[in-house]
Amino acid sequence: MTVILAIESSCDETSAAVSVNGIIKSNIVATQSVHENYGGVVPELASRAHQQHIIPVVSKALNEANIRKNKLDAVAFTQGPGLLGSLLVGASFAKSLALALNIRLIGIHHMQAHVLSHFIDQPVPGFPFICLTVSGGHTQLVKVSNYLEMEVIGETRDDAVGEAFDKCAKIMGFPYPGGPLIDQYAKQGDPKRFKFPSSDIAGLDYSFSGVKTAFLYFLRDELARDSEFIVSNLPDICASLQFSLVEMLIAKVSMAVKKTGIQTLAIAGGVSANSELRKSMTALGVENGWEVFIPKFEYCTDNAAMIAIAAHYKFQKKEFLSLDASPLPRMKM
Repeated sequence: MTVILAIESSCDETSAAVSVNGIIKSNIVATQSVHENYGGVVPELASRAHQQHIIPVVSKALNEANIRKNKLDAVAFTQGPGLLGSLLVGASFAKSLALALNIRLIGIHHMQAHVLSHFIDQPVPGFPFICLTVSGGHTQLVKVSNYLEMEVIGETRDDAVGEAFDKCAKIMGFPYPGGPLIDQYAKQGDPKRFKFPSSDIAGLDYSFSGVKTAFLYFLRDELARDSEFIVSNLPDICASLQFSLVEMLIAKVSMAVKKTGIQTLAIAGGVSANSELRKSMTALGVENGWEVFIPKFEYCTDNAAMIAIAAHYKFQKKEFLSLDASPLPRMKM
């Protein structure tokens, strides 16, 4: 029996999970509401909140899984990418625990863990597959050959799509995080009411900065004519913006299938909770006869269950770290 405690602290969620032979027994997440007052994540406040949350979160994860610390075989942590201060909290705790208990230490790449969240529950995708990983910090197309062999075949050259959602939401006066609010209002709106430009970058890379700028100028011009424009047209504005961003994502997914010949698709990351993206990916699969895998909502946002499942496969391959390992804020896939 292999028992692993996993810790996720890459940004503004403190999470701990326990896996036994690759089966998730607990997954506890503590969110940080302090950032709502600032319109985005404040790194220093995030690291302080992790320090406050990590011991109670780990204790709750162990208690819920009915596992004592002396039964652990390894402790895993998010090594990167992420905010340095936040990563340091998780890394320092994991290294201290590994040293105290004389157990294995496993470092996990945050985005690889998002991809592997598809293996927490059935059904699971077969290899190889293409995974669209979308979050506030990343937008990538990843070719997944096996549990630990992944290749980025396309990525954003500027903003991540989650960042574009949140910044456009901020322009409209929404509190942080605004992406889910856009999704909520969009459900009552007309996605074809307004048209926003798409990136014309060749190949499989993305760019979302142009859409964000166009959206800013669009609202500026409309508000100059009608100061109540946003209030009067909010559902249609949100639906049109969301449709444009998702359309850009889907277009590159289709291109990746044609380029690689791989017809098994998946989405992962915080933006994979977006209802329009989930609907569009499902429709794309039905239309073309492709297999599409979409994670449960609880595994879309940052969580330690995905760290635990990634650590399970690393443990099998005996890929361990020494105690002098450091967090890597810009860790490459």
